[in-house]
Amino acid sequence: MAGKEKPKAPAKAADDTAPEGERIAKVLSRAGVASRREAERMIELGEVAVNGKVITSPALNVTAADRITVRGESVGTPEPPRLWLYYKPEGLVTSASDEKGRDTVFDHLPEDMPRVMSVGRLDLNSEGLLLLTNDGGLKRRLELPSTGWLRKYRVRVKGNPTEPEIEPLRKGITIDGERFQPMEVKIDRHQGANAWLTIGIREGKNREIRRAMTHIGLTVNRLIRVSYGPFRLNELQPGEVEELKPRVLREQLGLAEGTAEPEAKKPLRRVRPGSAEAGTAKDETASKSSRPRRADPAGTAAPTKSGTARLKPGAGLKSLSETWQKATRRPAASKDGAERSGRDGANPARAPRAGGTTATRNTPRRPTTPRKG
Repeated sequence: MAGKEKPKAPAKAADDTAPEGERIAKVLSRAGVASRREAERMIELGEVAVNGKVITSPALNVTAADRITVRGESVGTPEPPRLWLYYKPEGLVTSASDEKGRDTVFDHLPEDMPRVMSVGRLDLNSEGLLLLTNDGGLKRRLELPSTGWLRKYRVRVKGNPTEPEIEPLRKGITIDGERFQPMEVKIDRHQGANAWLTIGIREGKNREIRRAMTHIGLTVNRLIRVSYGPFRLNELQPGEVEELKPRVLREQLGLAEGTAEPEAKKPLRRVRPGSAEAGTAKDETASKSSRPRRADPAGTAAPTKSGTARLKPGAGLKSLSETWQKATRRPAASKDGAERSGRDGANPARAPRAGGTTATRNTPRRPTTPRKG
């Protein structure tokens, strides 16, 4: 019939057409095998196999049921995201491998660390804070300029810059047709022929600070990254590495509760027998047990669960008072001594005369001489 349109076929649901799982490069990146770009290169070289079949294209989605191997080794389930703070020393390359055979930061990491990737880079002659992670997705997220994180550097330059000289950096400059965003620049102090600056950037282009300093006539002779967003170098020394706690990682990055490992409980501190600490503890226990215990008067102490006596309220002061009275009380005198002391008390001794001696009942009298007629 004319004028009537044919009914349209119902559109298929998007879930029916979308393939299940995630891209193979993303899974490898999350498992800590390599970055997503590096994983794609490994796939093209035929180093990755899925369910026993070598693949050469990263356009493949995999699920947890698929078995993935890289160079013949099985890839386990992705670990929770982890993040480390590392003080990169000067003279190490940040890349995983160097065509010139120079040492990389990964050659100097602790042996018990899992396979990690660097977040961003630091030049060969730069030092300071370098973030390391086992999760490729987290690495990509932290490197995006959209995060807007400020990266601060302590920079020593040759020369004595002035405020008018560094003002163009605060407004943004263009070098060889490339636009550099405004920087935060502060002159800290002048030290002989050098000066120390604190510089903050948000882009992180290749050799950005060194190129900017050269543009205004200054030469950088030392560059230390001291912070990367909310993460600080703090007291780390060159070559040291410190892992962030999962709770801190969740708070700073807004990760879900289950994405980071729960914090491990600290084990109870035990003293090994035979150690110096064990001997000290044993001596202290022996000295405590050898101390005399205070006698408790009847009714002043109550037994506890451990069997030891526990004083009632106010009983301690009473016990102390009675003990003090017993200790200061004079011993009781005998009957003869009491009678003698009574007689002595009734007839006290006279005070001695001048030039004479005191006469008492026990003092023998001087014999008298008869008078001559």
